Amino acid sequence: MGKLDGRVALITGAGRGIGAAVAETMAAEGAAVVVNDLGASMDGAGDTDDSPAGEVAERIRTAGGKAIADGTDVTDFGATETLIARTVSEFGKLDVLVNCAGIIRDGMIFKMEESQWDAVIAVHLKGTFNTTRHAASYWRENRGGQYRLINFVSGSGIYGSPTQPNYAAAKMGIVGLTYSCANALGGYGVTSNCIAPVAFTRMTESLQGKSTVVDYSPDNPRISSENVVPPVVWLATEGCDWVNGRILQCGNGRIGLFSNPQVLREVVTDGVWDLDTAFSEMETSFREALLKPNPFSR
Repeated sequence: MGKLDGRVALITGAGRGIGAAVAETMAAEGAAVVVNDLGASMDGAGDTDDSPAGEVAERIRTAGGKAIADGTDVTDFGATETLIARTVSEFGKLDVLVNCAGIIRDGMIFKMEESQWDAVIAVHLKGTFNTTRHAASYWRENRGGQYRLINFVSGSGIYGSPTQPNYAAAKMGIVGLTYSCANALGGYGVTSNCIAPVAFTRMTESLQGKSTVVDYSPDNPRISSENVVPPVVWLATEGCDWVNGRILQCGNGRIGLFSNPQVLREVVTDGVWDLDTAFSEMETSFREALLKPNPFSR
C-alpha cells in the first residue's frame, strides 16, 4: 500500500530538480502523476524543450507507475485551464496540485530591468494563480473530496534576499495567495499550504562556497532534492486534512513549521492619536521588542 494510492497529482516544474523528485516519489507511493514542465532555461529565455518532462514520466512508467508528460506554459491562463481538464480526462480526477515551476533573473533593485521583474512575476505568481484558479473551479464543482494545494515559496522572500527582489516579491505573493485559498476553499475539501525548500538545484548551484549557513554542494546529501520531498508527500495525503494555511520549510536535513504573522507589540489609544504621544509610545514599546538582546546569539 502506497501513501498516495488512488490519488491524482499535477506537479508543475516537474522536469528537473525538486519537482522531478516530488513527481517520482508521489508516483512510487501510488499516485497517478501529470509531469508538467515547459523545459525552459533557468531564466526562462530561449527555446523550450519537452524532453525533461518526458524523461521523468518515462522513468515513472518504467518503474511501474502512472504518468503523462505535459509541456503547458503556466503563464498562459487559457492553456492552464486545458491542463487541468487534461488531467481530469486522463486520470478521472485531480486531487493534488503542486506548483513548483519557476525561473530566476537576479539583480539588485537599483539595477533590475522591467523585463526581469515581469518574467519572474509571470512564471511564479501568475503561473501559480493560473493553475490554482482552474483547479479551484474543478474542486468547487466536485466538493467533498480530499483536495490539496501545495505551493512552493522561498526563504528568498521570507528572509528578503537582497539580489532577488523580483523572486522574493513573487514568492511572498504566493504566500498571500495561499492564505487566501486556505480561507476560501476549506469548505470544498481543499487544504492550501506552502513549501519553502532548501536544496542544491540548478537554481542554487551558484551558491556553492558562498553561503555561510548552508553547504550548497552536490556532494552534500542533506541538501539533495529528495530531502524536500517528505513534507510535500505528507501534505498531499488524505490524512493531512488538518494542516491548512501554513508554511513548511524543508531541506538540509530539517523540516520546520513557520509561525504565521502575528502582532508582536501593540500600543492603544481610546481616541485619536496625538502625533507626539504615538511617537513616544511606539519608540518605547517597539524599541524594546525589536532591539532587546537575543538570548540565542553568541
